[in-house]
Amino acid sequence: GPVTAAAVILGGRFPDERLDDSKVVHPQTREELAPLIREHSRAWAVGWAWPEEIDRINIHHATLLAMVRAFRGLDVTPGLVLVDGRFALAVGAPCRAEIDGDARIPEIMAASILAKTARDRWMVRYARIDDRYGFESHFGYATRSHRERLRLHGPSPIHRRSFKLC
Repeated sequence: GPVTAAAVILGGRFPDERLDDSKVVHPQTREELAPLIREHSRAWAVGWAWPEEIDRINIHHATLLAMVRAFRGLDVTPGLVLVDGRFALAVGAPCRAEIDGDARIPEIMAASILAKTARDRWMVRYARIDDRYGFESHFGYATRSHRERLRLHGPSPIHRRSFKLC
């Protein structure tokens, strides 16, 4: 499936203490937080990079591309762009990479939740088109079930051809 990134400009202190790194927030809590993030943000946007792009430019560059697309989707230009990870973006605004930013910086936490919920919803919708892979339960992550179904059915149109089974 696609790589998804989000950009969020919060309008001040976020009113819910459950905001955290999307990897540690329970899926139901992420779903509850996503509309609050959109409502309490000055601006937000989601960017995507598609399986064909991932295969062509690799997962790292596709992730950066999705981040740039999310930034370009904002209707407000931030004074400073904070990016989770080791790589700043060339987006025409000052940018700083923040290692483990998704565990420390509220805007990055919010962006990680929006990106994860958007991608999970996309995968669930795709599962209604092609139910052979169980995307509605594992969202395309390399779980045992996903790997078994991929071996059984071969890749779907949304599988990354560059992904190697473990």
